[in-house]
Amino acid sequence: MNESLSGKAALVTGGARRVGAAIARRLHAAGANVLLHYRDSESDAAKLEAELNATRPKSAARVKAELLAPIAPRALVSAAVQSFGRLDLVVNNASSFFPVDLGAIEPSHWEELVGSNLRAPLFICQEAAPELAK
Repeated sequence: MNESLSGKAALVTGGARRVGAAIARRLHAAGANVLLHYRDSESDAAKLEAELNATRPKSAARVKAELLAPIAPRALVSAAVQSFGRLDLVVNNASSFFPVDLGAIEPSHWEELVGSNLRAPLFICQEAAPELAK
């Protein structure tokens, strides 16, 4: 990948593990500074942050946030701007996923799945819009 994102800053939700970590590595390889969001994967986030910063110092940061919390969108955007002075790209990768048998689905399951997979990305994008427009 070429360095077409040099000087840009990206937020990757769920960026500590699995697909999110691969996305973060790819954006970083393209020159972007990367803010790694995590909820429970602090160790993985710290390792990836160190890996990326070893390649390019001060190019990665991490932030813990519960995406279902109303303050999360503002906290994530603020963390990106604080870390890198800007926010140019948002990857809403984080999601909840767990098996629940039909007939055993509870309202709390629905709230968690819809909250992390639909509501949080919408409000993160809304909060980030003014920064992204710059």
